[in-house]
Amino acid sequence: MSTFFIEFRDPLFGAILFFVIIFVIAIFSYWFNRYKKREDYKHLDRFLKQFNTPVSKEELYVLITKGELSEKTWLLLAHSFIKNGDYEKAIEIYSELLKVGNKDNYRDTLFLLGKTYLKAGFLVRSKTIFLEILQNNPRTPQALNYLLLVYEHMRDYSAAIEILEPLEELQIETKIQRAYLDAKIILSSTEFSVEQKVEKLLEIYKKDNQLTYMIFEYIFRVNPKAAWVNLDVSKSGLLLDILWGCDKKDLNLDIIMSSGYLRELYSAKWYIESEKSSSIFEFDVLINLNKSVNATLSFEYLCDCCKQVSPFAFHRCSSCHAIDSLRVEFSLAKSYYGDFSEENNSFQ
Repeated sequence: MSTFFIEFRDPLFGAILFFVIIFVIAIFSYWFNRYKKREDYKHLDRFLKQFNTPVSKEELYVLITKGELSEKTWLLLAHSFIKNGDYEKAIEIYSELLKVGNKDNYRDTLFLLGKTYLKAGFLVRSKTIFLEILQNNPRTPQALNYLLLVYEHMRDYSAAIEILEPLEELQIETKIQRAYLDAKIILSSTEFSVEQKVEKLLEIYKKDNQLTYMIFEYIFRVNPKAAWVNLDVSKSGLLLDILWGCDKKDLNLDIIMSSGYLRELYSAKWYIESEKSSSIFEFDVLINLNKSVNATLSFEYLCDCCKQVSPFAFHRCSSCHAIDSLRVEFSLAKSYYGDFSEENNSFQ
């Protein structure tokens, strides 16, 4: 026993014992923290799991009314579901918040529910909600704009035009909205012939100098001759994909030869041989490529307002709902049409 106390009083033994104690405490702290983290993750997994499995309205009601999460957190959660395209869960959350949430936020939550119904394609439900908002708060431009979108999706363009009047009373510019809806009515009409549609669309175009892509996309398809005659060549870049897709037999060479941009474009397409180079990189590469090389232009479509990119052309942006905001972006790509033609020739 006396030997032990002698060793304990030894400075070297004391230092070793001190470091052993520190080491034991460190090991204990490390494993305790790992245990706590594991338990936290399990709690988080259990919480998230209830949203990855079907939740009944009764269960959702209980979760919301328990108050473990604030109303703002539920709204953020619903927004994340919308971002992921899970509209059904977002709709359930909004619907339950309308029942038990803060009444001061009722109109805002109702508006979010109407927007989600629109995104999910439940147009009648969305229409009913926006009409309810406007019944109690008629001077709500956001609800008016979304009700107009609902009518547009329902192809009830006359009802959509009626929405423009209260928007104008609220000092909101509606000129392009009116021109757009007028063009939609003309394009969807069964009463007008193709020639009448072309004439009426050109009237809208000449009056407002807007909706270039929407109008000329249709006219180039049904009457290329009228399209070329009425085309403002300074806007050729807005219609690049349409002009690129024109058949050679439908070209107006007089107009093309009067425009440097069009000469370069159709030299790159190899329809004419007037240009040997271009200041536009993609055109220049195609002009100087051997015709046997299967190369072409590929297109994507950018909204000038929100910068959202789409692989398909649009007249109204699906993200920010801006009209006539399309910009054509292009790049070099392999021409699969050339490969297909070669395969067809090999079978002959």
